[in-house]
Amino acid sequence: MKGLYFQQSSTNEEVTFVFQEKENVPVTEDNFVRVQVKACALSHINTKLLAEMKMEKDFFPVGREVAGIVLEVGRKVSSFQPDDEVVGILPLDSEDPGLCEVIRVHEHYLVHKPEKVSWTEAAGVIRDGVRACTALYYLSQLSPGKCVLIMDGASAFGTIAIQLAHHRGAKVISTAHSLEDKQHLERLRPSIARVIDVSNGKVRVAESCLEETGGLGVDIVVDAGENLQVKRLMFTEATTVCPMVQGARDRIVITSQGLTPSERETSA
Repeated sequence: MKGLYFQQSSTNEEVTFVFQEKENVPVTEDNFVRVQVKACALSHINTKLLAEMKMEKDFFPVGREVAGIVLEVGRKVSSFQPDDEVVGILPLDSEDPGLCEVIRVHEHYLVHKPEKVSWTEAAGVIRDGVRACTALYYLSQLSPGKCVLIMDGASAFGTIAIQLAHHRGAKVISTAHSLEDKQHLERLRPSIARVIDVSNGKVRVAESCLEETGGLGVDIVVDAGENLQVKRLMFTEATTVCPMVQGARDRIVITSQGLTPSERETSA
């Protein structure tokens, strides 16, 4: 049985991927599950984060979002049994790559796959789905009637966040970075309250939000981008910031990056 691993040179300039042989060993840990992988999503390997967490290895497993069938369970596993269909995210310290025929993983990293969701859909959506749920339901505590601004709504994360926000009964405003993205967002149902086209760099996001909300601003800002679009597009002028931050509503900024939370910013 082979698994795919990522190898980085000592100078961090050359990257290679290699297949390594793995033994198909039975489950010996009490709370672990052995899963036959049916689908695995390819996500970015953040080498900088691994270095900061001192988790660098000669060979790092590739593929963390997986969907498959339970083959075997440990003695103390309570959530699953053989033949269950599951989906989950492997931890950063996992020895097994998701791109492998069979993996071993702690049961707490898995959930049951809905019957009507395909293997590829389950593996492809689990990462951004968990991030969006964490941002909206746990960090910002989104509730019906709230107004949320979702940056780059046409991205995978943004599209999921929009659907979850609508499901909770929130009003959604989103930004688009191209005509194609704008058309995609305008086709979504339920409809987005306003799609702000920022492709030309001339539109002020804060002004558009204030106009859409009658000067109140939004309750929550979800920034799914890597360049902190919220700060770049919205908060370059103090006169624009004040109504959004100090007005009738508080602002919570959720970003996808591992930033240190501050008084008014929370990182997802």
